[in-house]
Amino acid sequence: MPLSMYQACVPVCLQMLGALSGVLDKAAAHAQARKIDPAVLLTARLYPDMFTLTKQVQIACDFARWSALRPAGLEVERVADTETSFDELKARIGKTMDQLKAIRPEQLDGTEERTVEFKAGTKEFRFTGQQYLLHVALPNVFFHITTAYAILRHNGVELGKMDYMGATG
Repeated sequence: MPLSMYQACVPVCLQMLGALSGVLDKAAAHAQARKIDPAVLLTARLYPDMFTLTKQVQIACDFARWSALRPAGLEVERVADTETSFDELKARIGKTMDQLKAIRPEQLDGTEERTVEFKAGTKEFRFTGQQYLLHVALPNVFFHITTAYAILRHNGVELGKMDYMGATG
């Protein structure tokens, strides 16, 4: 049986977002145990021209939502980036996961050739559903989650590969 758009999208994003939530739990515990102001970790970045941990989580959530909503032809609402704590970031992840869980396989399957169009800044983009999922959305989900993981690992949070991977299967 061929891999469906739903299978390539929703379970993968749920796994990675669940893992990211667990990584944030470890970061919050790390900050508390070492009496570090959580803002230090939330505003940390790997390099001055890169986004902060908070922004990495926000963008990972956005691309996870968009990975399903855009190919399915569903409305993509703007989500304000207002999170300033680990709990608020975890709530955003939870809401994103709830949105993904509400997607039914029949909403995504068969959208491989559906046109996905959107604007980012002043640029307009056009892809097939499959191109968008495999070459834009999922790579961005992985990039921003990996970068969030790397920021925390670089700042001493004890994380391993299984923290990044989360529950598989």
